[in-house]
Amino acid sequence: MWPGAIAQHHAELNGNERGRSGGCIKTLEPLGHGLGLRTGEAGKHHLAIRTDTEAACGIATRQWGCGDRDGGETGHPGMMTHARGSGYRYRGGMRAMVLTAISPIGTKPLRFATFPDPSPGPGEVLIRVGACAACRTDLQIAEGDLRARTMPIVLGHQVAGRIEGLGEGVTDWAEGDRAGLTWLAGSCGDCAHCRAGRENLCEQATFTGWDRHGGFAEMVAARADVVVPLPDGPEDRHLAPLLCGGVIGFRALRVAGVTPGSRVGLYGFGASALQAIQVARHWGCRVAVATRSDEGRSRALAMGAEWVGGYDDTPPFPLDAAVTFAPSGDVVVAALKAVDRGGTVAVNAIHLDRIPQFNYGDLWWERSIRSVANVTRADARDYLAIAAQIPVRTQVEEYALPDANRALKRIASGEVQGAAVIIP
Repeated sequence: MWPGAIAQHHAELNGNERGRSGGCIKTLEPLGHGLGLRTGEAGKHHLAIRTDTEAACGIATRQWGCGDRDGGETGHPGMMTHARGSGYRYRGGMRAMVLTAISPIGTKPLRFATFPDPSPGPGEVLIRVGACAACRTDLQIAEGDLRARTMPIVLGHQVAGRIEGLGEGVTDWAEGDRAGLTWLAGSCGDCAHCRAGRENLCEQATFTGWDRHGGFAEMVAARADVVVPLPDGPEDRHLAPLLCGGVIGFRALRVAGVTPGSRVGLYGFGASALQAIQVARHWGCRVAVATRSDEGRSRALAMGAEWVGGYDDTPPFPLDAAVTFAPSGDVVVAALKAVDRGGTVAVNAIHLDRIPQFNYGDLWWERSIRSVANVTRADARDYLAIAAQIPVRTQVEEYALPDANRALKRIASGEVQGAAVIIP
């Protein structure tokens, strides 16, 4: 798509076109919560966007200018600001895949882009991305199931890499340290939730790839206090899937009340459940797996599941706890019917299609349904420790950076075997 067409598309979406010249927008109002886009204006700094085809063929980029919704430091040389504080201050050049418009994944909504290199702000670090695992949440943001908080945005929140630079005041990290970035991008630190170690519930929490630019790029800046140390040994491509699918699956087991020896149901068997079953088996749990995939059922048996079946099938033993991974309310109700008195169903989803009507008898006897919301820094530290102890094994499909759309499309269709990992 040529720049005039891209800019026209943004103008139509926002109803704010002020005029075009030479195929490029002369002036656009800021879009959404994030960056305003301008071209042909002296002193503006540019975000260069290419389609996948243009990138593959080496066609010269067409440039867009970048502005700041709130005025901020837009005029500062080399600056591109973010609506909720990305910390990006640019000085060179890097590649990224950028979401510029909400669209079905089949239309390839992520666009190849070149940015000046970011540098970390005060209290931040710069991470050179070794690998970034893709997640269904990335897909839901791209397609609009989750409302975008700022646009354009670099998706990706499962980053494994090394510290490339340190912002002012950062003393706990050194250049070259292995570092990971999760969904949690920051919290206020002062509210009751934060003081209790439940920063995942902070009303001012920000999230990687939703509020701040993420890891579908060669580098990413992040608050130093949310970055987690990664162990030596495993490759980045195998560590990246631990940082969302693994951590959130681990939190879901704890939210569901799983303890050693519990009878556990896993409903859905994608990248997160593939790690959760390893933790459950490490704890000596009896595991039942429900999934629509025949291949998934075979894999679950090979990984130690005692029983496998479909979502409408009933496990041969009552469950003490269940975790649902499929974004379907019907699956939640199926899991509820399978748990024993006093059992808990943890819904491991940031977006669910709906909760259908069900009989109160399915909930009675102190059964409960709980949502799983985000992760904490303690979740990440605890899970990385137990993952190293087990050790957790990950199965990955690797994609080059310009193939990020294809990775998300395969997640949408359920074709990914294990975790899809972007290698910049």
